[in-house]
Amino acid sequence: MPEKSHNKLPMKKVKLNNGIEMPILGFGVYQVEPSETEKVVSEALQVGYRSIDTAAAYENEEAVGKAIQNSGIARDKLFITTKLWVQDTGYEKTKKAFEKSLKKLRLDYLDLYLIHQPFGDYYGSWRAMEELYKDGRIKAIGVSNFHPDRLIDLILHNEVVPAVNQIETHPFNQQITTQRFLKENGVQIESWGPFAEGKNDIFNNQILKTIAKKYNKTTAQVILRWLTQRDVVIIPKSVNKNRMEENFSIFDFELTKEDMHEIQKLDEERSLFLDHRDPETVKWLSERKLSD
Repeated sequence: MPEKSHNKLPMKKVKLNNGIEMPILGFGVYQVEPSETEKVVSEALQVGYRSIDTAAAYENEEAVGKAIQNSGIARDKLFITTKLWVQDTGYEKTKKAFEKSLKKLRLDYLDLYLIHQPFGDYYGSWRAMEELYKDGRIKAIGVSNFHPDRLIDLILHNEVVPAVNQIETHPFNQQITTQRFLKENGVQIESWGPFAEGKNDIFNNQILKTIAKKYNKTTAQVILRWLTQRDVVIIPKSVNKNRMEENFSIFDFELTKEDMHEIQKLDEERSLFLDHRDPETVKWLSERKLSD
């Protein structure tokens, strides 16, 4: 039976390529200050979120771990994701980074472990992650920010196909072609930045506002509903409990084909943030050191 949320509707789940089920709606903690993270994650869990997404690079894994531990929620009801940073890529370093993340999160295993950026020795990392996966320390392994060419290269030359690719996906960068490619290769698309971090004045966009008014919903709820109807996994972030509840309450209405078509008109088919193929971006991300 699907787990019931606070609004009495079952949480929709997607089945990953290894049979593991992942909630289509989770909670992200990117850019949440470590000092605030424990409280924020605790509130998200109270609202009904069961999937939590963090990363070594966010430097708040420890606070996420405390919130999980103090929640009293059974481990098998939670889906916890974290990510490996660029400077920890490589076989040996990945094994160490994984143990460090696990310790900070106070967990015995991870539900999903992602290579955060397609840089460094991610081939060595993937070999280490395949071993951890086979040993049952990770339920599913995947990647983030991989363009199709890098992803197919990884798939063709390794044993385990990534379960997930977490990429920038929002109304202005809809990733329609990439999603088709991912589906053909058995990889689940997951969105980061579903609200484009407010860029292009997204919350006041006329198309989105008109659709929201029709259903008596907010623009944010329409965006999240649009993504889930496309079978895109989402992990919206908020530090406001009312917003968390709002973002969670998106399964009691359905957008029409016409609505979906209208939103498709907003697609600019480009990143609003950074180009992972730009040498300066690669250099900048690769040189970013994490505090210990």
